[in-house]
Amino acid sequence: MKFNFNAFLRHFFVITFLGLAALAYFYPVLQGKVIYQSDIVQYKGMAEEQEQFRDKYGEEPYWTNSAFGGMPTYQLGARYPHDYIKKLDRVIRFLPRPSDYLFLYFLGFYILMCCLKVEYRLAVLGALAFGFSTYLIIILNVGHNAKAHAIGYLPMVLGGIVLTFRKKYFWGFILTSLAMALEIQANHFQMTYYFFLLVLVLGTVYLIYAIREKQLKHYFISLGVLIPAVALALLTNATSLLATKEYADWSTRGTSALSINPDGSPKTRQDGLDREYITQYSYGITESLNLLVPRLFGGGSVEKLGEDSRTYDFLTDQGVPRTQALEFTNEMRLYWGDQPIVAAPAYIGAVILFLFLLGILLVRGRAKWWLLFGSLLALLLSWGKNFGVLTDFMIDYFPFYNKFRAVSSIQVILELCAPVLAVLALKAFLNSKVDLRAKKMALSISFLSMMGIGLGLLLFKSAFDFTGGSDEIMTRYYGEELVSLIRRDREAVYVNDTLRSMALIALTAGILWVSLRKNIKREWVITVAAVLVVVDLVGVNLRYWDKDNFVSSRRMEKPIARTKVNQLILQDTSYYRVLNLNEGLNGATTSYFHKSLGGYHAAKPARLQDLFEFHVYKNNRRVLNMLNAKYIIQPDEEGAASVSLNPDALGSAWFIRSLIPVSSADQAIMALDTLRVSETALINTSDFPEVSQKTFERDSTAQIRVASYQPNALSYKSKNGSDGFAVFSEMYYPEGWNTYIDGKRATHFRVNYTLRGLEIPAGEHEILFKFEPEVVRFGSKISLAGNVALLLIILGGILYRTIRRRKPEA
Repeated sequence: MKFNFNAFLRHFFVITFLGLAALAYFYPVLQGKVIYQSDIVQYKGMAEEQEQFRDKYGEEPYWTNSAFGGMPTYQLGARYPHDYIKKLDRVIRFLPRPSDYLFLYFLGFYILMCCLKVEYRLAVLGALAFGFSTYLIIILNVGHNAKAHAIGYLPMVLGGIVLTFRKKYFWGFILTSLAMALEIQANHFQMTYYFFLLVLVLGTVYLIYAIREKQLKHYFISLGVLIPAVALALLTNATSLLATKEYADWSTRGTSALSINPDGSPKTRQDGLDREYITQYSYGITESLNLLVPRLFGGGSVEKLGEDSRTYDFLTDQGVPRTQALEFTNEMRLYWGDQPIVAAPAYIGAVILFLFLLGILLVRGRAKWWLLFGSLLALLLSWGKNFGVLTDFMIDYFPFYNKFRAVSSIQVILELCAPVLAVLALKAFLNSKVDLRAKKMALSISFLSMMGIGLGLLLFKSAFDFTGGSDEIMTRYYGEELVSLIRRDREAVYVNDTLRSMALIALTAGILWVSLRKNIKREWVITVAAVLVVVDLVGVNLRYWDKDNFVSSRRMEKPIARTKVNQLILQDTSYYRVLNLNEGLNGATTSYFHKSLGGYHAAKPARLQDLFEFHVYKNNRRVLNMLNAKYIIQPDEEGAASVSLNPDALGSAWFIRSLIPVSSADQAIMALDTLRVSETALINTSDFPEVSQKTFERDSTAQIRVASYQPNALSYKSKNGSDGFAVFSEMYYPEGWNTYIDGKRATHFRVNYTLRGLEIPAGEHEILFKFEPEVVRFGSKISLAGNVALLLIILGGILYRTIRRRKPEA
């Protein structure tokens, strides 16, 4: 692969253009503003203690007590030694957020197009189509940054695989290993997992072709290149992978310790998430047509119709002030699909889907088949419980499929494949070597098919009642007449968007048809097609974000305001926890200021979740006492937040009189219902058989208190006239926490299902719990070795190829 200066300049200017396009789309970043992302606000609440510790001490705590009663920070942006891939990622994403992720979409897809030998104009069209796909823009609005991050690198990985199968073994290896390493460090394994389903489809198609063309040797050489490339990518990310695996086993993503449900009924043992939880967000089969027509099912859960709606006219006619009517119609409940809530439709684009169908008819070769079957697989799996046969098979028999929720998000694979095949369709259509009759036939069939779908939707719209899941509640609040008008507005956007898609398809088909009849330069055809794609997708995207989504950078630096309730609690300088009943286990604004029992994460600590389901939700105050929930935030009679003091909270630690042995997790969690937590504790002897003494003396002077606090180092002072046993209101985590009594290592145990317990000898002692995760130390060594190996292979390969190329010249 010789250096071509003209090609270098072309790629440079294209990448510059894509960067400028990303900045222009999110233009408020040029004014120093940042996008307000609801999920990132929650993340900042979770990570605030970690950030403060990092700023003060210049090191990582790897543990936080601000959320869920205590958890590792492995999923909260922890920084690991020798994480050079993350540094490379920061270089690539140099633009301000969220333009950096949009640029990553563009760049990754452009690289894939180059690997598929697509000319730069078509490659730019494809990059814009992929990057402006509605779902990919919406996840940036709400703050699914890790998901966007992972999606951005998927096309690069795919490009490396394609290069390898094109017999560009060296560059295929380099691109695959680097892109895969970047993909893994993005830390959204659900997207990576779904991508590997596409890779399985691709590999199967290539194998079939290899058998037919008697190219099995090349096929297995390619595998021999790709497997080490992926392995090297895994090594460079060893620390984060090992830490994530360790935490996942402890979280709700791991195997439950219980065999019973809160009501006492037998619990189905499963290694993964509950089936109903996995399929809660399942795409409706008919709803999938909003890939073609954006607001076929109302669009997002909340839509901005403003004055252009029957509902607005009705409200103003009834004497409602225009400002109030406008406020109501800018938050219209238009969505009437199968999912609980959606931010926006997963719209790929009418132009892209039309070209996708054209590609199915016109494109030849293996690429068409893996793109087509990959798209179909993603669509079928996105239906979840609405296509139960396939979904149940995947959950029951396919490895790790049951570790991920929201199966509808697998449509990202369709959103990747569709623009690829669309670009290949344009490439074939503009190729003078392709038979003219084949082009006309494919264009006619594609146009008539799409128009037929559009006309069918218009003619048979009476088959739908446009009734949404929220209509019953709205009827109680607003009355049937207003809700019936909302249904008419749903019908109106259904018709308008259908006509819009049909018009865009007609324009695209028209320019292609004219290009066949008249000698129009292919550059003009590509330009017009690109304009139609951008107008189509950006026009829909702008319905769901505008400049009002951006706020001053100062606001996002301190995104959670301190309330009067927070100020009142913060006057207490002792060691305690807070339970916010307004958030429960699904909110992290409390974590921003306090050590909270709640938090915001898809993988919660499993045993804390169990405590809530079995006891906290049933108002078991004993469990709240042992968790040191000293303050409880709840709504008052007027709905405003108020705080109450729990005087029975047991504090940071306390001595008990006896240990009650249990033989299973089931017994332990059920016994908490009546346990006198201030006097006794439960210990599972099947897990900790070494604890022999079960009764302890506790005189009136016995005490234990926090001497100093850091999230990863808790120091206590204890005093007891006899040998005793102390319970600590801290989450027991099986890895990383080391215990020291007067500087000497000791062993602590899990008691009361989820807390720490420790035998303490008589007298005065200093007890230290210190988080020293072995997984970080060990994983960092592997990561360093992987990074060094990758660098040596790259440098060695380039040197070898340079020497080899110069020999013939000599």
